[in-house]
Amino acid sequence: MDCSAASAYVYAKAGGMLAKSFIGRNAAKLFSVKSVRDLHSLLFPGDVPALPESILAREVEARAEKRFLSQYISLVKNYSSPAEILISLLHSYDYENLKSIGAALALEERNPPEISDIGEYSFLSVKNFPDIQKITANSPVSWYNRIPAVSEQHEFDSRLDSQYVDELWEAVQRLPQSERGGVSSLVKAEISAMNVVWALRLKVYYKMPSEEIRKKLAVHGGKSGRKDEFSRDAIAILDKDTGSFSDWKDWKFSRFLNPHDEGDVWEIDPAFVERGFKAERRRTAARSFHKNPMSVLSLVAWFKIKQGELDDIRAVAEGLRLDMDGEQLMNAAGYGTNR
Repeated sequence: MDCSAASAYVYAKAGGMLAKSFIGRNAAKLFSVKSVRDLHSLLFPGDVPALPESILAREVEARAEKRFLSQYISLVKNYSSPAEILISLLHSYDYENLKSIGAALALEERNPPEISDIGEYSFLSVKNFPDIQKITANSPVSWYNRIPAVSEQHEFDSRLDSQYVDELWEAVQRLPQSERGGVSSLVKAEISAMNVVWALRLKVYYKMPSEEIRKKLAVHGGKSGRKDEFSRDAIAILDKDTGSFSDWKDWKFSRFLNPHDEGDVWEIDPAFVERGFKAERRRTAARSFHKNPMSVLSLVAWFKIKQGELDDIRAVAEGLRLDMDGEQLMNAAGYGTNR
């Protein structure tokens, strides 16, 4: 199929998949279920497996991820030469797989961890578990050729994060100029938000010093200073007082701050801020899908929309297991009335 015909087919097919997805108004159906069994019935045809709820919840999450990846790969395969960015999006799962493998080996586990299967697009040879050298041989992460000590895992994971940012951003830069702008904005906003939330969590929950937080951010080209466009927003908040609203009221993302009442004790809430980013990212991806039909941007946006749906499914499965109600689940997923 030539590129223009493939783009038209993919856009139509992707739109049809979104129409059947639990996004937008349909997302409410996810949060209205009362049990993991109901969630399974909503998502998948056929009988519900006779499993304990905790195990069934993991089954739902695994099956939902498998379906998402299978659908996306089926769309990408319509292109004889898909844009690199479309494959790089899949590679995010390889980087996470390697983190899981490294953690399992560091703890001397005998069985491989659960792996996200991206089929022929994977650069890892997971079948060679537990031989880490063979798993990563001849891949972009061949440097990961030894089992990290437990104390080294953060360092290894941070290097993987930054390498993925490099791969993703370089793939964006290789897009034609006509395609680059929209994809660039979407990717840049997501990585920047990820760094801001990560910095907040380390700062608030772990009281980590600023210089230590800097080392743990996902950066481009090995940079760690203020010039890095992906870490700039995170670095800008490192010296703010987490318990002083006045330090944050003029912040670039102040629209995501948890409420402040004059005279009350206040501390910035990383989870609240993250929900704000999630809600905005959801809206941006939805607009981007329709902005340039039959473009690379539309399929990148589709990936992000469906990834958001998968996050919601996971949140519901986990929340039901913890006996959370629908309103709590919707707030946790960024659908609260304050959004």
